[in-house]
Amino acid sequence: MNVIWRTLLLLASSRRRYRREGAMDSLGVGRIRLTTLPTDLDVVGHMNNGRYLSLFDLGRFDLLMRTGLWDLMRERGWYPVVANATISYRKSLHLWQRFDVESRVIAADDRAVYLEHRAVVDGEIYAQLIARGRFVRRSGGTVGLAELFEALGQDPATVPAPEEWMLRWSEDVALPSTRRPAPSIWH
Repeated sequence: MNVIWRTLLLLASSRRRYRREGAMDSLGVGRIRLTTLPTDLDVVGHMNNGRYLSLFDLGRFDLLMRTGLWDLMRERGWYPVVANATISYRKSLHLWQRFDVESRVIAADDRAVYLEHRAVVDGEIYAQLIARGRFVRRSGGTVGLAELFEALGQDPATVPAPEEWMLRWSEDVALPSTRRPAPSIWH
């Protein structure tokens, strides 16, 4: 909820773009322009590391809306969840600095979609996030990737498979399933 006004404005803007321009390619790069606000800063005076995650959510919302998936999700009772994410920071964003959030689906397998988000200033990457997400049914269970991409009119075979490092990473950082215990025990 810490970026609720930005989220609402973005959803309205993305909806207008979707209606005006039509659906974007589900494997295309989405771009939104943002500005570093005073509420984004930490005590050092640059964007707080956690804020990047919230602002990259906006990039995902834009993709969902502009590919047409937002409406499909609402109709079918689906919603997205992030299972894993890793972020790398290169340069700091400062107060009132304009930047673009670039977002794209980079791969998918039978269980998840992999996305890349970048904070970009004048064509230069300042931060990069790789996220692995799933689509879940409100009635229970997950949405198969074939069903997801077919609903978008995208042949699932045209979606790149995850690179080996992505699969290792997702396995290495995974927590136990929600059906298994996950006690907090420090060694």
